[in-house]
Amino acid sequence: MSERVPAGPPGLEQVFREHQQRVFRAAYRVTGNAQDAEDVLQSVFLRLARREAGDLPATNLSNYLYRTAVNAAIDLLRTRRGPPTVDLEDAAQTLPDLRAEAPDQAHVAEELRAWLRRALARLGPKAAEVFTLRYIEEYDNQDIARMLGLSRVGVAVILHRTRRRLQRDLRASKKMMMRGIQS
Repeated sequence: MSERVPAGPPGLEQVFREHQQRVFRAAYRVTGNAQDAEDVLQSVFLRLARREAGDLPATNLSNYLYRTAVNAAIDLLRTRRGPPTVDLEDAAQTLPDLRAEAPDQAHVAEELRAWLRRALARLGPKAAEVFTLRYIEEYDNQDIARMLGLSRVGVAVILHRTRRRLQRDLRASKKMMMRGIQS
């Protein structure tokens, strides 16, 4: 990435160099789109550039940037209108993986990923963030609790409720789809 970060707090350029890949990857995992992940990366560091030097988180800057990226990506999903777009380069990179699966399995997997992105956008911010950290980023409950300042039990409760809601939503989506097929 060759974009220059605007002048901001001292050391911002170094922070950008150290954390840009992690912020981009987190955003990409949530949005599934390289352009959206680039937008999230830019917005995260522009927000940081607008802050005063004393306003930067002194501890856990990495966790702060990661959480900001996840939240910005979820916000982006919430505001997105219409079907998601995919860069030609991104599509080309995924083709070998899709060929390894049967075509019907690849289609179902892509539909499920798209459904999950829409469902995450409908969740509350805390539930979406905890779910993303656990099941997309694969952090354990203890790490999530530490990152978000929650208890491990609190994380488990949020995950349980979120999984139940997503399961209900998925069942309802399947029923609606089956009605559409039968009509």
